[in-house]
Amino acid sequence: QVQLVESGGGLVQPGGSLRLSCVASGDTFSRYTMGWFRQTPGNEREFVAAVSWSGTYTHDADSVKGRFTISRDNAKSTVYLQMKSLQPEDTAVYYCAAANLRYFGDSARLRDAYNFWGQGTQVTVSS
Repeated sequence: QVQLVESGGGLVQPGGSLRLSCVASGDTFSRYTMGWFRQTPGNEREFVAAVSWSGTYTHDADSVKGRFTISRDNAKSTVYLQMKSLQPEDTAVYYCAAANLRYFGDSARLRDAYNFWGQGTQVTVSS
């Protein structure tokens, strides 16, 4: 079992930045692929970014490419999502998730590949 707790959400103006953090506990953090997803009311939870066990490899959704960066610190059992140039369409609840994947492939983009989820943190981009 892995417990995940997100933090760092809030209200930011368009063009601004935020950094989300997700602290894991309960199992060996470095065993897991980590991902960030987001969800708006009435819509499915969508993939944002994922990072491999070592942090060497990442996947990003096209909608955030060049603006968001996922990273991890295995010593701190923490995964981050640095978000820049935020736009109103980035407004959502952001969820951290952990997946026990044998390979870091395209499956890391799939919601159903993730076994454990945090409670979410709200990000609102508005002037």
